[in-house]
Amino acid sequence: MAKVEIYTRQLCGFCTAAKRLLDKKGVSYTEFDATFDNGLRKEMVQKANGRSTFPQVFVGKKHVGGCDELHDLERSGKLDALLAS
Repeated sequence: MAKVEIYTRQLCGFCTAAKRLLDKKGVSYTEFDATFDNGLRKEMVQKANGRSTFPQVFVGKKHVGGCDELHDLERSGKLDALLAS
């Protein structure tokens, strides 16, 4: 299974929804809480090609995007294949 990383912040409903989907699928992931860490936020923005909204999800070396993009992959049936790569 591919390595999954998610950058989050506290009290973010989209972050909670993205993590809920990953949890439902039994995916283990590394969470980076950037609520009070500007360094992590800058790292996220750089890795996400300038995207600064939360969450930002990475599967392997691929930048998936945010919560909406993660759920779009699930609805289209493409998330499982990406996770398996």
